[in-house]
Amino acid sequence: MINNSSNGMMSSSSANAQSPGLKTYFKTPEGRYKLQYEKTHPAGLLHYAHSKAATQVTLAHLKDKPAPVPSAPTSSLSSGSAVRSAAARLLGGNGSRTLSFVGGNGSSKGITGTSRIGSLGASSTSNPPALSNYDGKGTYLIFNVSDTIFISDLNSPDKDPIKSIHFSNSNPVCHAFDPEAKDGHDLLVGLNSGDVYSVSLRQQLQDVGKKLVGAQHYNKDGSVNNSRCTGVAWVPDGDGAFVVAHADGNLYVYEKNKDGTGDSSFPVIKDQTQFSVAHARSSKSNPVARWHICQGSINSIAFSTDGMYLATVGRDGYLRVFDYSREQLICGGKSYYGALLCCAWSMDGKYILTGGEDDLVQVWSMEDRKVVAWGEGHNSWVSGVAFDSYWSSPTPDGTGENVMYRFGSVGQDTQLLLWDLVMDEIVVPLRRCPPGGSPTYSTGSQSSHWDSVCPIGTLQPAPSMRDVPKLSPLVAHRVHSEPLSGLIFTQESVLTVCREGHVKIWMRPGYAESQSSNSDTPLSSSAKDKSLLSGKVGNSSYKQ
Repeated sequence: MINNSSNGMMSSSSANAQSPGLKTYFKTPEGRYKLQYEKTHPAGLLHYAHSKAATQVTLAHLKDKPAPVPSAPTSSLSSGSAVRSAAARLLGGNGSRTLSFVGGNGSSKGITGTSRIGSLGASSTSNPPALSNYDGKGTYLIFNVSDTIFISDLNSPDKDPIKSIHFSNSNPVCHAFDPEAKDGHDLLVGLNSGDVYSVSLRQQLQDVGKKLVGAQHYNKDGSVNNSRCTGVAWVPDGDGAFVVAHADGNLYVYEKNKDGTGDSSFPVIKDQTQFSVAHARSSKSNPVARWHICQGSINSIAFSTDGMYLATVGRDGYLRVFDYSREQLICGGKSYYGALLCCAWSMDGKYILTGGEDDLVQVWSMEDRKVVAWGEGHNSWVSGVAFDSYWSSPTPDGTGENVMYRFGSVGQDTQLLLWDLVMDEIVVPLRRCPPGGSPTYSTGSQSSHWDSVCPIGTLQPAPSMRDVPKLSPLVAHRVHSEPLSGLIFTQESVLTVCREGHVKIWMRPGYAESQSSNSDTPLSSSAKDKSLLSGKVGNSSYKQ
């Protein structure tokens, strides 16, 4: 249930008192990850049942404030050093660099026209008055619980959020931040009703009123699609373009600098089982295109870092990978069993992780267009996956021939699992075993053993369990008392979030010690693309 404990950084004793059996650290070969902060929501702000949508979390970094914009809600941003100092203490603002989330690294232009949303109000109970004079620079956590979006300062020990935005007509269910937005709107919010909003995060932080300020409204009242939003993502280098996935299997492409006054209707889908793309009839329309992906819900979407490819997973159990600019299905494949719920790209674009109702973590190779490994370790549905792009092999040998990947997964079994993937060391089945026989295996590269790569656009059937190499987790740790819904890796930490809206920040080995010795040092969240160091490391399972 919801944790109603008081504000402040949680000590080990208090954490254990509130969550019996949960440790405040977990061990890896590199050292201990320690629980640094917890973030949650004041229960009094929830307006109705919070179980309607699982909490998702977005990490958002605001850089230095750009040149003053005439429409800014306050003209005294450069005055009042005492107020600025107070706001800085409240927000813990820092000078860290950008961290992108789910392909959110596309540049964008400002919106000239905005619409006032009459059905929305902002619950400003926890908003410090000093926010109106603060430039917002810093790193924030954005998460949804029930009918409210909460914004917390990543670098503050305070548990409660600094801002809450209440939606009176529907629940927010997904969101995305564009860290490279030069001006204008950088935050997308998708609702259970199908409506989508874009806003300026900085403008929300500066405002102390009762409303969501300066919001642009898309698919108003479900005028284009009235099914639930299941995912939103900015198109990397997309000049303000973004995509919205829906529960009916459709995905729409929007341009945030369009008002959407033209005809937004699309032709009837002739074959629900086939991928198809339709473009808007009018150049003034917004959305500008509809992609029919699958029958049933699209459950998650993710762009590759360079924006070339878009991955989707759905209720039908298929991963699909599209060439985004060409609007073409490239490849895909089916889960072992049931729906797929989540997906994520490696930073180099070579691998895709998926997780779902078969309790497995799939590792999909873009080169081979097949599943090349299955991670076995969860006891329930896998609800979140992510590569750790900040981790590097502890013993690189400089040969550049073998790259190790570290990735993580969370599930409804309340566990965080960490995995190591070394492609040259996984055990690869050579052939199916004949009736009554035994399979043979090789430890060489998988590329030479798979059948020839399938034609463009082919969706692979579910592979046989005996044909796919198995991975065991490096670490398995129960991090929450409730089912988990997502995780994010930063340079200094890993963030886990449960369905009920509680976020935990686990500091990496080394950073935890420096944090405890210098409590004034803020967490940074640098996300410059960091190349993975290569090196041959033996597969070793670490027992706690």
